[in-house]
Amino acid sequence: QVQLVESGGGLVQPGGSLRLSCTFSGSMFGMRSMGWHRQAPGMRREFVAGMPSDGIGRESYADSVKGRFTISNDNAKNTVYLQMNSLKPEDTGVYYCLIIDLRANNYWGQGTQVTVSL
Repeated sequence: QVQLVESGGGLVQPGGSLRLSCTFSGSMFGMRSMGWHRQAPGMRREFVAGMPSDGIGRESYADSVKGRFTISNDNAKNTVYLQMNSLKPEDTGVYYCLIIDLRANNYWGQGTQVTVSL
């Protein structure tokens, strides 16, 4: 069974930074991609950032976070990160890690709350 555990969320002032981590364990049929999504209150879950598992230099971002957020991974630690800089109140939401394996199975983490406010 695959498990994903996110951490690093919290309360931060506008303009501040946070680094989210997602550590995964368990067996899966290889890994196709990894990414982050978020869900604000009353809104649909939306894509934030993603990358192929072997795709350094092939990251993709939502337009709203380009230039501010960076996704990266450490295969040795089975961890994917989301560095978030210049945070805005509209970045507030629950952030979810997503791993997709080679059979297109989706594995979600439990989510971590990010609140950007004075």
